[in-house]
Amino acid sequence: MDSTELRIAAVVPCHNEEAAVAKVVADLKAAVPGIVVYVYDNLSTDRTAECAREAGAIVRYENTKGKGNVVRRAFADIEADVYLMIDGDDTYEASAAPLMIKTLLEGPYDHVLGVRKQDEDTNAYRSGHETGNKVLNGVVGKVFGDNVEDMLSGFRVFSRRFVKSFPAVSREFEIETELTVHSLHLRVPQTAVQVGFRDRPAGSESKLRTYRDGTKILALILGLARHERPVAFYGLFGTLALLFSVILTVPIVIEFYNTHEVARFPTLFFAFTLMLLGCLAWTAGLILDGIRRSRHEAARLVYLRYSAVGESTDIAAGDRR
Repeated sequence: MDSTELRIAAVVPCHNEEAAVAKVVADLKAAVPGIVVYVYDNLSTDRTAECAREAGAIVRYENTKGKGNVVRRAFADIEADVYLMIDGDDTYEASAAPLMIKTLLEGPYDHVLGVRKQDEDTNAYRSGHETGNKVLNGVVGKVFGDNVEDMLSGFRVFSRRFVKSFPAVSREFEIETELTVHSLHLRVPQTAVQVGFRDRPAGSESKLRTYRDGTKILALILGLARHERPVAFYGLFGTLALLFSVILTVPIVIEFYNTHEVARFPTLFFAFTLMLLGCLAWTAGLILDGIRRSRHEAARLVYLRYSAVGESTDIAAGDRR
């Protein structure tokens, strides 16, 4: 399938990226002829919108702060066959876009992840970010049962059916984690391509806050684990509660057997409470697992409403012939 026959849209979330956004737009247009670049200005206080417009982008505004809110809005508003998402800070090599799009079409895949490969002469990863990224990749891999190479990458390519089946609940930088988890639980065909990663240009400042954003992402992972692995999540607490209940109850039962008296009523009451909570936790996990299966079936049906990338165009061309 020739990519020139497809509608390809780039989504570029920006907040105060005056120093970088024009180059990002120009590089995308040079790398992918015919691409339509949408720059979403997210409450910028500099000339981000003007610079993007002068470079040839379509500028739209999202007035609720947060990258997740931008992606949610863009995925709902933009109609295309292939969607490319890239940060507006010029840290990713836009020249990798043609390979990522080609990979998506030849699969066909629904999600191609740009795995960051840092230039040898730069130090683009801020202190702690690379380690934190590896830790989060490992946590998501353990929770959702699949390896993740670069969960926090902001350079990705999607099919239309991925985008239109993605609920986009996250508000800020947790959006990359949500995109990754959506692809894992829906089990969409996906792959990864290495992309260059470099320092920000002079005059550009990172919006990431290592500890604040890392805490939010961990909280999101816990929340997603609760929703996507309810039996394991609630079962863990239920099993611990039942185990402590047994540990507390056994000595009381032995003492009652020997003396025919219950000397520690408060402890026995606490043990029975733990037993009840453990049973309730397991019950909640099993019920929520049934709901999870229903949600996944509904999401899968929405996903299947759309053709594989390029297929609808091929059919239309065949009808014209």
